[in-house]
Amino acid sequence: MSTSTPADGGDESEQELSQAEADELIDEIERRRSLQGIAAVAVAAIGILFSLFQLFLAARSFTFVVPLPFVENFQVSLQLLQANAVHVAFALVITFLLFPSSTGDGIVVRNLGRIVPALADAIGEQNPLTRAAAILRRGFRWAFVDPEMERVTAFDIACIIGAVLSAFYFLTEFAEIQNMRVFGIDSGRPVTAIYTFLQPLFGGVPFVSEYSYAMALGVIGILLVLEATRRTLGLPLMLIVASFIVYARWGYLISGNTPFLGLLAIPELTWPDIIQNLWYNTENGVFGIPVTVSVSFIYIFILFGSFLEMSGAGQWFIDLAYAATGQRKGGPAKASILASGFMGTISGSSIANTVTTGAFTIPLMKRSGYSPEFSGAVEASASSGGQILPPVMGAAAFLMVQYTATPFADIIILATIPAIVFFFGVWVMVHLKAVQEGIGGLEEETVSMGEHLKRGWFYLVPIGLLLYYLIIERLSVSRSAWFTLVALVALVALVSAYSKETRGRLLGVLIAVVAAELASFTLAGVPVTGLLGGATAGIPLGEAAGIVGSRLGWYMMIAGAVTLVSKPDLDASLLNLNPKVTETTTMLSEKTGRDLDTQPARLGAFIVKSMDEGARTAVPVVIAVAAAGIIPGVISVSGLGPNLTSLLLALSGGSIVIMLLVTAVASIILGMGMPTTVTYIILISMLASPLVEFGIPLLAAHLFILYFGVIADITPPVAVAAYAASGVAKSDPFETGVKAFSLSLNKAVVPFAFVLAPGIVLLRKKANAAELPIRDQYRVIGLNDLAELSYSVPEILIPVIGVFLGVIALGATVIGTLYTRVGAAGRAGFALSSLLLMAPRLISESVFDLLGLVGVNISVNALLLDLTLRTVGFGIFAALVVRNRRKRDDEPDSDDNLTAASASN
Repeated sequence: MSTSTPADGGDESEQELSQAEADELIDEIERRRSLQGIAAVAVAAIGILFSLFQLFLAARSFTFVVPLPFVENFQVSLQLLQANAVHVAFALVITFLLFPSSTGDGIVVRNLGRIVPALADAIGEQNPLTRAAAILRRGFRWAFVDPEMERVTAFDIACIIGAVLSAFYFLTEFAEIQNMRVFGIDSGRPVTAIYTFLQPLFGGVPFVSEYSYAMALGVIGILLVLEATRRTLGLPLMLIVASFIVYARWGYLISGNTPFLGLLAIPELTWPDIIQNLWYNTENGVFGIPVTVSVSFIYIFILFGSFLEMSGAGQWFIDLAYAATGQRKGGPAKASILASGFMGTISGSSIANTVTTGAFTIPLMKRSGYSPEFSGAVEASASSGGQILPPVMGAAAFLMVQYTATPFADIIILATIPAIVFFFGVWVMVHLKAVQEGIGGLEEETVSMGEHLKRGWFYLVPIGLLLYYLIIERLSVSRSAWFTLVALVALVALVSAYSKETRGRLLGVLIAVVAAELASFTLAGVPVTGLLGGATAGIPLGEAAGIVGSRLGWYMMIAGAVTLVSKPDLDASLLNLNPKVTETTTMLSEKTGRDLDTQPARLGAFIVKSMDEGARTAVPVVIAVAAAGIIPGVISVSGLGPNLTSLLLALSGGSIVIMLLVTAVASIILGMGMPTTVTYIILISMLASPLVEFGIPLLAAHLFILYFGVIADITPPVAVAAYAASGVAKSDPFETGVKAFSLSLNKAVVPFAFVLAPGIVLLRKKANAAELPIRDQYRVIGLNDLAELSYSVPEILIPVIGVFLGVIALGATVIGTLYTRVGAAGRAGFALSSLLLMAPRLISESVFDLLGLVGVNISVNALLLDLTLRTVGFGIFAALVVRNRRKRDDEPDSDDNLTAASASN
């Protein structure tokens, strides 16, 4: 029987956040404007165009046809650099509309604001100089400052014009850009030669006529990216990126004879060299590999997540989690872990996931008896894990595909066990906390699992299809996402039109559409829509059936739309679209004075709102990868990479432990307040090669960096996900961050476990590894490897079991409870056993490093030592577990909840 204890803080603090309140909290954390009127419409329109552009790229690659009314279809054929430039330009325009340049509370604005009062005190308010300064201050505030965060300023408009001009140049003058790759950026024409109508105005101006337009746009473009970075991601990241640009220009001043620091000396580079490599290059710089990955993979998956969330899948997954665990001990917290995992793998955003899911889960955790700080910590910890949970993961996973040249299906396999271990570890900790506090499950009844699955099984279909396309069919990431997105919209259209009254009509329309298409292809060789252009030779029935079958999703959309139009007042009983969709139709009804709150209008609003929300979600990611791409760009153009690797190897003294600790600490520090994507790009550019030089598998090294970048989201003092959770939980932000970090502690140990024991992430050294480059010596295992027991048992099975037992020991260490309370000595013992079970080589390598300092070198069988240490760890763990259970049994006044601890998880 479940128990429930009211949370401190009263009923008001336990109320769930409304959708509007959740959106407002996200906007406040991310410092977004609340635009109204024309500006809001402009943002939505540009966001929808951005999504349409990306959908065309996903469906047709870089050559596609744009259907235009009353004119012949317009064919677009883009080069990679052009597509990347348009992609970034869209993100820049939306950034300058959504994010203010200043709200008036910055250091610069505050100091400038003191000038007028100082002049008034010194020379009087009526002095002409004071009055002129006051006029300048008003003009400055009008042009740059948006204190209410609700209007677009003149500076924003200027930035938008710069972004548009840059993209326009890439689209219209690409031949000149290609020539510049051979002859240099100075060979480009000045702006007066490109736009001759400007000759009378600027032809005589020396600066304008002497410098190429491409150079000017490159400088403006890089400055716009830095400004957008400051607005969306904060000043620290902008300064880091800017410092690399400064280093590229003046790094040659570093003397090569300086110990250690001399390794950072680079050849002298001119500004034209730097601008050309950072702005007009798809290998490095702003439009380099990170933006290419965003164009090809990241955006379409963000869009898929947006469509899935707008379809109502988010709430359905939350309810599914409560149906599965709500009545168990500590059920609300366990449901939060499952729900956050489901939603996190859809959205990939720690902050958005924490707020949207936490708005529902955190109040329930508080009502069940968890403290506000612990409730917020659970939500933040689980939500941050969404970026490492297959099948979707976060944007960094797609970058890993590109940087390591590994199929995404292999990345999924690689990441699965560590992700399960992480969520299992958080599950263990919330269970032990429930045991410690005597917290039961939900008092109210939850819907049965079978009934819930019956009502929303179709939400699982897109995820199943995605895995099918990626793993079974092994399609590219973009094609898999595109086909899955089409299937999702088709399912929503069908479910929107389905009821007992319309199911016959719906099936009839679908059969009619499919039959018409099949007949058209068989007789005329074209679809029905192509008959207007004239028939060609028919094709065999089997071939026609194959074509029609591949387009079934589109026919399902048509059938659903036709059925809805024939019965617009239909109530879709199985479908609960996201509240944002119904808010959109209600708002449009109020604006137009027409009743648009109908099922056909909701279906249209679902599609449009999904594209709008997808663009808004993607913009910070696009800006992040554009800015972060500058850093590997500088490293590449300056030739710094090998020297940096040598420097890090020298500083580590040849110790793999020191190298891993430096990487972990750097990932956490750099990742504080920054997107995981940025942290990943920067650190793999600097640290991946040194890690691989130590013999760590390339994929394991990349995953190691990714994990610690994710940990930064819940690491104080800048624990952005934890602070977002504290806003929902109404808890102390710093304490929430501390608890979130402690709950995620296994996420900090597991990476050491799998880089030192690659079998945990299912990597095996190739038979001919000695003949291969160090980056290519490992591969993802197959079924034959699992069947080889002499390998799979000691290298995979035992380490994986050790990791799972280790997170249980870690839970007892952090929470201080197993079957009953654990004393200080017991917690120390559990901590030691946890480390021995999870990463024994971390201890052995540390000991060998210390012995090496005194000249003692020991040669041992690494696998045998590893198994021995894990056995010792298991022995300590088992002894402590038995002791703790006996202690519980010997307690005469044990709480009933404690006696049921082991059976109620």
